Amino acid sequence: MDLGTPQTIMAAALGLGLAAAVGFRVFMPFLVVSLASRAEVVTLSGGFEWLGSDAALIMFAVAALLEVAAYFIPYFDHLLDAVAGPAAVIAGTVLMASALVDMAPWLKWSMAIVAGGGTAGLFHGSLAGLRVGSTATTGGVANPVFAGLETGGSVALAVLAVLMPLAAVVLVIYLLIRGGRLLGRGLWRFKRR
Repeated sequence: MDLGTPQTIMAAALGLGLAAAVGFRVFMPFLVVSLASRAEVVTLSGGFEWLGSDAALIMFAVAALLEVAAYFIPYFDHLLDAVAGPAAVIAGTVLMASALVDMAPWLKWSMAIVAGGGTAGLFHGSLAGLRVGSTATTGGVANPVFAGLETGGSVALAVLAVLMPLAAVVLVIYLLIRGGRLLGRGLWRFKRR
């Protein structure tokens, strides 16, 4: 299998975009993938066809609804972040692996763990840090607004990954660079104090 084929590049881009979307909300990208699989917009890797089943669609819809609702409750959202951190890494790994069609298992899972799990964990950790800052500066009043933006970001990034995977990767890279710069400025200011 050639890693430079357009199909492999698009599959990796799809997986990376979905993994980043998991960093915003764990279950929303699964719901998008389930719907896209059922509409035959996305081809899932062998062993992951279950993501498009009726049971999975119902389960992901209920889980996404509950997750979104829970994040609108100030302070409870921090508790959910503690559980969602490891779940995001696992979910990012699973979604990345589900997108990598026709790939040797050792390579698929290596890419899924490093790129998928790593990206999901990085995005989730960054957003959890922003949520703590939001709570500290607004006493939790702005958290529902922040929760709405995160949910919208998850849906938008997952849909973009399904429809235009390369554009999703460009957005992911931009967000990582932008987030890194903001973090760097914040650390620099913190050290000066």
